[in-house]
Amino acid sequence: MEAAFLSLLATLTISLVVTRVATVAFMATGMSRESARFQARSAFTGVGYTTGEAESVVNHPVRRRIAMILMLLGNLGVATVAGTVMLSVSEINDAKGGDDPWKVWKALGFFLGGTLVLIWLANSEWVERRLNRIISRALRQYTSLNVQDYVALLHLAQGYVISELRVEPEDWLANKTLIQLALPQEGVLVLGVQRKGGPYVGAPHGHTRIRPYDTLLLYADQGRIEELDTRRAGSAGDEEHAAAVAAQGRVEAKEDAEERVGV
Repeated sequence: MEAAFLSLLATLTISLVVTRVATVAFMATGMSRESARFQARSAFTGVGYTTGEAESVVNHPVRRRIAMILMLLGNLGVATVAGTVMLSVSEINDAKGGDDPWKVWKALGFFLGGTLVLIWLANSEWVERRLNRIISRALRQYTSLNVQDYVALLHLAQGYVISELRVEPEDWLANKTLIQLALPQEGVLVLGVQRKGGPYVGAPHGHTRIRPYDTLLLYADQGRIEELDTRRAGSAGDEEHAAAVAAQGRVEAKEDAEERVGV
């Protein structure tokens, strides 16, 4: 019975490793960690959510190839797990009628303990950082992917995020140029602007005007983006902008003081 549960745990472990490798591969194509993780698990399990992110996978040749491999491996994994579960149930029924009733509980305890360990490994940031480095090194060596851990490069695990923000007509952002908005003074960088029904403007310049219904790709502290999303046009919005600039100034002053102490 232990062998059946061990086989099931081994299958689950391999599934976690496969989805983790696929997550890093998706990240190498420019996807964020959360999007890459979601799409890897979606393709591996065959759920197939119809979202804009899924379309970005299908329309990208490298991502599409990764997803196809995941679908194939996922089908094999489901068949293996199903067969192993059936074997485990059969052995449990045999054990119930045998001479060792504790055998069932020992096997279940072994399986539950192994499952808890896998859950911890899957959610451990310490394990994730080191495993990602190993996977990235292997992908660079054995594939043509230009692997970069964009999450680590942009410090997205330290409060900073890359997020989309849709501009509504009543927003403080609407109908102003980037120079007028002065978002870098708040610690917000505009990486790109997706025009509604129009082109994508990458690395926009200061004279780029933000129009209603544009979608901005922003890099900033998550709290700052959330506040910016609720900021409305008018004097109140201008006051919120001034307060955000002052707050960012204090943060930068603190960082400068820490750097001087460390020199």
